[in-house]
Order: sequence, then C-alpha cells, then structure tokens
Amino acid sequence: MESIAQRLMRNEYFAEIYEHLWRPTFTRLFSLGGRSTADFDRALRAYLARPGDRLVLDVACGPGNYTREIADGLTGDGRCIGIDFSAPMLARAAQTNAVGRAAFLRGDAHSLPFADNTFDVVTCLAALYLIPDPLPVVDELVRVTAPGGEIVIFTSVTTPLTSFPGVRPLAGASGYRIFDDHEIVARLRRAGLDDVEQTITGQGQYVLARKPGS
Repeated sequence: MESIAQRLMRNEYFAEIYEHLWRPTFTRLFSLGGRSTADFDRALRAYLARPGDRLVLDVACGPGNYTREIADGLTGDGRCIGIDFSAPMLARAAQTNAVGRAAFLRGDAHSLPFADNTFDVVTCLAALYLIPDPLPVVDELVRVTAPGGEIVIFTSVTTPLTSFPGVRPLAGASGYRIFDDHEIVARLRRAGLDDVEQTITGQGQYVLARKPGS
C-alpha cells in the first residue's frame, strides 16, 4: 500500500506547490526555523552549478528545481538529467525548469536506466527519506557514478529531537524515514567508497563521497 508521502508525490496539485512553497519551507524546518540547513544548501547548490562540462544525474528530481540550477551553471558539453518516478512532478519540471542543458526522464531509482560508471556527479537531494527501501538506491547511485566522480546526498538523520519516543513510528507511518547517523555513510563505504564526508545540520545530513579512480 502506498504511503501518504508517495501519494503526495503523485498528486498534480502538490507538484504545483512543491518547488516554490513546500521544499523551501521543508528545508527551513530541518533547521527548526533557523538558517543552518538553508545556508549549507545554498553553498552546495553553488558548488554543484559551478562551470564545467560534467554529466550530472539528479535522482528523484521532483519538479526539477535542483536539476535546472545545476544545468544553468554547466558549460561545454555539460548536461544534467533529472529522473523521477512521479509523472506529475516531471510534467511540472517540463513546464517550469526545461532549459537547454537539462533533460527529464521517468524511471525507478532502484533500477536506474544507465550503464555503470556513466556520470561525473550523481545527486539525490531531499528525496531519499521518501523512497521505499532506500538503501539499495544508494547502491545504484554508486553504480552509475564514474570512477573519480562525486555522489551528493541530502536526507534525514537521527537527532535528539527525532529520537523522542513516538517520533520515528509516526514519521514512518507517513512514509518518511529517519536514517540512523551511520546508515548512509556505512552503505557508501560498503560499496567501496573511502572518501566520504558527512555534515549533520539541524535535522538533516549532507553526505558527499567520491568514487575511487581517475
């Protein structure tokens, strides 16, 4: 049975408000009204959108706000592909974030339709906590990343607040997963990545990793 979160992501009206209302508000909530998560997010977006001819994959891209921002900064043969399972989200992406260096594709994050070692950068931002059975998705991110390429994840993490009795069961019932603080890092290392950096800010975590190779 679909969770509340999955039903929302398939809802065309939710797709209309997601980019400009829901996601900024949700990011702010990760800092409990403060600015730490939003500030880190802004710096990360600038880093991902730096000039270059990288091939980037944005997994669970939603309406494509990150996809477009990354694509706008790329140069040369640089391209950013956004992939998502939700048809309404992709329709919104095509409406509002279609630019020359961005493309959008419907697909399952558990089985990405790309060959091994394809992308210079693979991102999954503010989405992994809503994906059922998410840890195999982390393996897929690693698989399609080229040797020497980067993986960037922003997701939930266990904190003193989310450890209060009843919080995790309530979140899980809605389809929102709160990861243990070691889960994502351990999964990446199990997949063969040694260069893994985790930053916990507010109620979320940013994990940046590099795949071994040239």
